Amino acid sequence: MSVLTRAEAQTRARLLDVQRYQIELDLTRGDELFDSRTVIHFTVRSDLEAVDTFVELKPAELRKAALDGHLLDLDTLDENRLPLKDLTPGEHELHIDAVMRYSRTGEGMHRFTDPTDGETYLYTQLFMDDVQRVFAAFDQPDLKAVFELSIKAPEDWTVLANGITEHQGDGLWKAAPTPLISTYLVAVAAGPWHSVRTEHRGLPFGIHCRRSLAPYLDADADELLAITRGCFDRYHEKFEEPYPFDSYDQAFVPEFNAGAMENPGLVTFRDEYVFRSAVTDTERQTRAVTIAHEMAHMWFGDLVTLRWWDDIWLNESFAEYMGVQTLIEATRFTRTWTDFGVTRKPWGYEADQRPSTHPVAPDPEAVPDTASALLNFDGISYAKGASALRQLVAWLGEKDFLAGINTHFARHKFANATLADFIESLADGTERDVHAWADSWLRTTGVDTLTPKIGPTDNGTCTLTITHRGSRPHRIAVGLYDRDLGDEGRLSLRERLEVDVPQTEPAHPIGKRPALLLLNDADLSYAKIRFDPDSFATVRSHLSALPDPLTRAVVWNALRDCVRDGELAPTAYLEAARTHLPHEKDLALVQGVLAFATTQVADRYLPAPDRPAAVTTLTSLCRDLIRRTEDGSHPGLRLTAVRHFIDAAAQPDTITAWLSEGTVPGGPELDPELRWRILGRLSVLGAIDDAVIEAELVQDPSATGQEGAARCHAALPDPEAKRQAWEAMFTTDNLSNYLFTATAKGFWQPEQADLVRDYVPRYFKQAPAVAARRGPAIAEAAGRWAFPIHAISTETLRLGKKCLTKGNATPALHRKLVDQLDDMERALRVREA
Repeated sequence: MSVLTRAEAQTRARLLDVQRYQIELDLTRGDELFDSRTVIHFTVRSDLEAVDTFVELKPAELRKAALDGHLLDLDTLDENRLPLKDLTPGEHELHIDAVMRYSRTGEGMHRFTDPTDGETYLYTQLFMDDVQRVFAAFDQPDLKAVFELSIKAPEDWTVLANGITEHQGDGLWKAAPTPLISTYLVAVAAGPWHSVRTEHRGLPFGIHCRRSLAPYLDADADELLAITRGCFDRYHEKFEEPYPFDSYDQAFVPEFNAGAMENPGLVTFRDEYVFRSAVTDTERQTRAVTIAHEMAHMWFGDLVTLRWWDDIWLNESFAEYMGVQTLIEATRFTRTWTDFGVTRKPWGYEADQRPSTHPVAPDPEAVPDTASALLNFDGISYAKGASALRQLVAWLGEKDFLAGINTHFARHKFANATLADFIESLADGTERDVHAWADSWLRTTGVDTLTPKIGPTDNGTCTLTITHRGSRPHRIAVGLYDRDLGDEGRLSLRERLEVDVPQTEPAHPIGKRPALLLLNDADLSYAKIRFDPDSFATVRSHLSALPDPLTRAVVWNALRDCVRDGELAPTAYLEAARTHLPHEKDLALVQGVLAFATTQVADRYLPAPDRPAAVTTLTSLCRDLIRRTEDGSHPGLRLTAVRHFIDAAAQPDTITAWLSEGTVPGGPELDPELRWRILGRLSVLGAIDDAVIEAELVQDPSATGQEGAARCHAALPDPEAKRQAWEAMFTTDNLSNYLFTATAKGFWQPEQADLVRDYVPRYFKQAPAVAARRGPAIAEAAGRWAFPIHAISTETLRLGKKCLTKGNATPALHRKLVDQLDDMERALRVREA
């Protein structure tokens, strides 16, 4: 398949104006194929002579193509491009009749049959260049058009689209024409949906899911709709431009590759967000952030769209920032920046320290085509970009920031814009040098490091000097914390200073020496921080005594960075977790610290002989949390502790007893998620066999049950189980995207290093082939989940680098391998340190 280059897109945008698409889809042909008929109304600009261009599509069969009534030679279709020759200035009409293939990888038109009840569901995911899998298009974001869709579906189905849909009878549905939108934002979702509908501000709102999930959606419908209404109203207070579409549907769809997709008027979410098992309030908050994030895209991305993919941050960084901030202002989830700080921000820090790092706003030349653009959907475009915007608001002020945003919407609504356009909109509303800020923050890579030095003065007070390794200006808060005289176990905030870095004066007076001096308190900037020696001693002894969870998140992130940089022993991080987590009440912090302590410290940063002791520490910590929550006062904390105890269990006895009894003593009762979690761990430990897994699948034949069973089978410490799992992933190509991921998650286990040793070289031989055959979604899964993550050795590095230099890895797999191998090198450095 030919990828679209930036130069080709610029040329085509100069040649054409596209007015309207008329699209007819017939989804009644069977399980493999569907019909797609497209009429494109476009104009060649009048100041041109005859021009050549092309339209894109990826058909199973091209049946007919006609331009202005003249048949085109079907044999000229070259991969995904159909040439259009000698186009004269003026109006043109292109007709395409094609047969398209359903996807099982979450790309194009994905088809899923629910194993619970046999019902089938379809939905589109057309991001980047997958629209060509569904209908013919001039597929680039700056050729916006009106889309008119007609969809034929089985009679008992409901069809959703970007605009309000109406059933015409005989299974035919028509959607209201859209405003001007980009091709990648067109959306269809068809099937026997269970729907909850309402109205808000005169607009129809709806939430939709598979029928088998109906009771769980109904249980959360009030919460989902309340969040939706609250964010909708708050965005209308922030933005002068009203919501630009005719309805707002949210469809929770199966086997979705992302968290959600911002299709205007029809946002699609992964249906794991329809919770069928117990979840913590932090997980509910994560779902709420996603709702707020996608709604922000209705303005950032849908109303005003990037011109080319180098400006993807204009979509994602803004939605990330606005989603978190607006959720705090509009709902009960008021501590969302803590979760962002401990979960999302490290994603940005880690991505920004790898060889694959890139600026938040990369140079256009660094994104020459769609294949390279896809690689920038990472922690930099999301978490670092959102952190940069939070720093911009701290520096610029929210009033001027929102004024610039509203100017941007007014100038570019229903059109496309660039970074330069956005900076101009901001600059028009402030006296500050926004261009210089953008150069420093958006055009550079890497993470700055801020280190404090506390010095005495002649009068017995102290001063602060901040060493700044990096180039960006920062406006940060510096927290001065003293031990509480009435309670030596507590720390109290004496003062929070506002300081600019680089400092405008040689040393900042801070009064008497604090017990803890914390740079970037309130987490308003994006930088690694370090401690002076006295403050570090206070952190180790009194971290849990800090009064604010966001402050504690800043400290935990600093400890995490020190471990990753080889400046703090991994065992010291475990000791801090063992000391302070039993006193922690913020769920996001408990979940984030336990996740890092388990998946990175115990499983990767410690040599294999030291892992058992680390696992013992973690299970002991979780036991303490379980005991602490026996009174039922902290169900989310208890659930978190139970989950992590299961995942770290080195012996099967306790969790086998829980499984047999159907409950953890004192609760919770075992729901499907906990049962499959226990079975997954028992599979790793060799305490169950295939028969037990299959018996559980009979009790839970759902899609989640199918994934749980695949994970368990692959995790068994049995050579035949490993062989079958490997063949399923790398040879047969029958696994859907979710079953591939589930199998990969089960395959590699740190306890089974000897058993799977021979598969390490096989991975580097076979992963490029499966990535090339099955496309970017499976390539990403193969690089992320099927990578031999626990085989940490110089030999694995050698094999991986050899695979990279051979040059046969697809761009998506190549990027994942670069990142995985860099993380492995870091793990080796940490072990050596």
